[in-house]
Amino acid sequence: MRILIKGGRIIDPVENKDKTLDVLIENGKISALEKKLAADGAVTVDASGLLVAPGLIDMHVHLREPGYEAKETIETGLKAAVRGGFTGVACMPNTNPVADNQTVIKYIIDRASALGLARVWPIGALTRGSRGEQLTEMADLKNAGAAALSDDGRPVAGSGIMRRAMQYARMVGLTVISHCEDPELAAGGSMNEGFISTRLGLKGIPGAAEEVMVARDIILSELTGCPLHIAHVSTRGSVRLVREAKARGLKVTAEATPHHFTLTDAAVEGYNTSTKVNPPLRGEADVAAIKEGLADGTIDVIATDHAPHTMEEKDVEYDSAPFGLVGLETAVGLVWRELVRPGILTPAEAVAKMTVNPARLLGIEKDTLRPGAVADITIIDPSLEETVDPLSFASKGRNTPFAGWKLKGLPVLTMVGGKIVYSHAGIKIL
Repeated sequence: MRILIKGGRIIDPVENKDKTLDVLIENGKISALEKKLAADGAVTVDASGLLVAPGLIDMHVHLREPGYEAKETIETGLKAAVRGGFTGVACMPNTNPVADNQTVIKYIIDRASALGLARVWPIGALTRGSRGEQLTEMADLKNAGAAALSDDGRPVAGSGIMRRAMQYARMVGLTVISHCEDPELAAGGSMNEGFISTRLGLKGIPGAAEEVMVARDIILSELTGCPLHIAHVSTRGSVRLVREAKARGLKVTAEATPHHFTLTDAAVEGYNTSTKVNPPLRGEADVAAIKEGLADGTIDVIATDHAPHTMEEKDVEYDSAPFGLVGLETAVGLVWRELVRPGILTPAEAVAKMTVNPARLLGIEKDTLRPGAVADITIIDPSLEETVDPLSFASKGRNTPFAGWKLKGLPVLTMVGGKIVYSHAGIKIL
């Protein structure tokens, strides 16, 4: 199929391109990028007034399959991804069985490939069963297709095992993604420790529970030379630690989620369990620090930590509910609302944190918008406004604290390998 994208504003942070051009796609690749292109017989997408960007990548999602298909399947997760503008996702290993072996890694890749939706790069487990006791066969995981290593959701408590994990990860050339949490400091907590947790009668998780482990893992990264990526940074102390590590030239990167730069712990008022996430929603100073870290480059990536649960699991007392919210289908709108429209990030900076930066950290060859590149493309309408309706989600998960929010600046077309895998009803395709 030949597809001509007409009159869009090309946003390409790699090629440093921000101009209005037409894009011609043939045989799954970009064949031309010029003004006023003509292509007889091509399917034409009217992108006037829209932003045309390299396909977005979310490097932190939970697809739940195999083992937890009641929460999400690879199919429903990828349908949510393309609806949210993502052409590729990296999925965490906390499946059942855990993705700590070649069989599970290959199953995820094969299942995703058969669906023909978004691309998937599995994250392999650091330790067997993610129990923090024995290292996995990291070389085997890499050979099977693992893009990085993590025990996300179950932090590696032992410093000795984490040191060895980093040593071996460096040997096989994979980044370690760390869920930084001291289990003893966080034990039993449901939300951020502070005035609001005290008033609500909920046990709090102090910021120190995250910061202690961020500091430890930075030290171990320096000791071993292993690239370290800090997942879902939530406190100003963590932002400061990452900034200092970067200033010293260490191989340390970090990500922030839309909910952590949008909501504070005040959102827990009313005990809506969709606000129960790990790490928890923090205070106003923490949110401000995350936005500052995104603006100055301390935080490299925006990722969703998409974590679907069944309605039955979340419809319980706050203390008893599992951590997690769904984020694939609201991410772009929240980025535009909280970061782009206020001028904290330019469109090109926001796109970089959702395309080339995560690709580089995962060792993925990320094509840009240039002739010869694979046509993974996301088109965003900066003026499109919609109200978040969880019942309309493609994801099985409905656990979002943003229900009823009006978001402006949304994806309207997602293309993977030259194939349109999602299009909004409002976009003109002729």
